[in-house]
Amino acid sequence: MSTYQESEERQELRKAVAGLAGKFGRDWFTERARAGEKTTDLWLEIGRHGFLGINIPEEYGGGGGGIGDIAAVCEELAAQGCPLLLMVVSPAICGTIISRYGTEEQKQRWLPGICDGTSTMAFAITEPDAGTNTHNITTTARRDPQSSEGGWVLTGRKIYISGVDEADNMLVVARTEDAKTGRLKPCLFVVPTDATGLEARPIPMEIVSPELQFQVFLDDVRLPADALVGDEDGGLVQLFAGLNPERIMAASFSTGLARFALEKATSYAKERTVFKAPIGSHQAIAHPLAQSHIEIEMARLMTQKAAALYDAGDDLGAGEAANMAKYAAAEAACDAADRAVQTHGGNGITQEYGMAGLLVATRAGRIAPVSREMILNFVAMHSLGLPKSY
Repeated sequence: MSTYQESEERQELRKAVAGLAGKFGRDWFTERARAGEKTTDLWLEIGRHGFLGINIPEEYGGGGGGIGDIAAVCEELAAQGCPLLLMVVSPAICGTIISRYGTEEQKQRWLPGICDGTSTMAFAITEPDAGTNTHNITTTARRDPQSSEGGWVLTGRKIYISGVDEADNMLVVARTEDAKTGRLKPCLFVVPTDATGLEARPIPMEIVSPELQFQVFLDDVRLPADALVGDEDGGLVQLFAGLNPERIMAASFSTGLARFALEKATSYAKERTVFKAPIGSHQAIAHPLAQSHIEIEMARLMTQKAAALYDAGDDLGAGEAANMAKYAAAEAACDAADRAVQTHGGNGITQEYGMAGLLVATRAGRIAPVSREMILNFVAMHSLGLPKSY
């Protein structure tokens, strides 16, 4: 089989997910979002079919596949107009980190619910005063003096945390003090969203999405010793185990949205006639759409490369490829959405045609989970060997 062709199993997976999501569709998705309702029905349906935890080991209820499989699921959902942001977070980031670094008891406790969709897990890393600079994270975990079993007390603030209202738990990035050096080191803790001392406030957003963003306040939240995931001294290695999948999933999210926008624009261009022929016969319409098709295919190929490297255990190579895939996919999606709106003319900014909302949805991909400027910094430094600029 060609290196550039996905396996038959992956192709069948894509068809199955597209068929399932197509039964719900974009209109259903936006109606839920505008009404302030959730897309739980679709989420649970994906879980029932085994697609939600397809990247998680079989012994914990998953499909035993790789990040390429869950990325394909994410992309096909978005391509049907049903992008599920929590797929990036719950199975891909949290599921991956717990699968890699959790104890057997932690895996048994948290992974089956992530797989079947009944127990979603949010991911909390970003802070108001840290942003992209994870070294400035100030959320701290200290040993609980009241605990005889080595429990923890968590204090800090997080911002732009997706889906806290839908999640039973959050995987929180905090810092603990190194007893030898006195320096703070990153650690990961599973925190129940109903824990005493935890408060979540929704952030008003312009984006039309069923998944809300939250500010999270952690005020002396007490946790048991086994809330710590992985080795206390594991540091950034454990954290980055989730960030490469996050970028790969973000790329798939963007390419799916880009495909959706392009498909809608192309269909409209074939049918809409203003002069003597459909508007798609005009190069001013056709060429930008052809350009988007090329950009999307390049981004998809880069995403598949990143997933293949990650699943092969090449974390360094996957880091570079995942960053580039995320950058390329976000650019392709923003361009595709803009061209789709322009193709529709005045109809492009009506709710009926649903194109304008894609402008904000795709634009988020240039910002999160890491800005395109930071990706350019990464590529300049690590790929080209240029001096660090920040």
